[in-house]
Amino acid sequence: MHTIADFCVIPMGVTSSVSQYIAECQRVIEKSGLKYSMHSYGTNVEGEWDAVCQVMKECHEAVHAMGCPRVSTSVRIGTRTDKIGQTMEDKVNVVHEILAKEKDTKH
Repeated sequence: MHTIADFCVIPMGVTSSVSQYIAECQRVIEKSGLKYSMHSYGTNVEGEWDAVCQVMKECHEAVHAMGCPRVSTSVRIGTRTDKIGQTMEDKVNVVHEILAKEKDTKH
């Protein structure tokens, strides 16, 4: 089942910046081969359900392996069966198109 997830890994119990842990998660996601897009408060990732869930698990494992004692993750997951092949970009582009049409009609 095609899945798009937005997740935010939150390293807890560390005294330094969390950037190094997030960078490691990005390495894990890159290695997975899944399509992804990091943003300021998390990462969007898309692929098959099991692969998406697996990469989130691997992010937890990687952060723990770096010595972080506790990891929390916020996740939003969406699946569709009515629009096969719709990507993260497609979803964003639809909104941009609506906004562009509104802007054109105001001028």
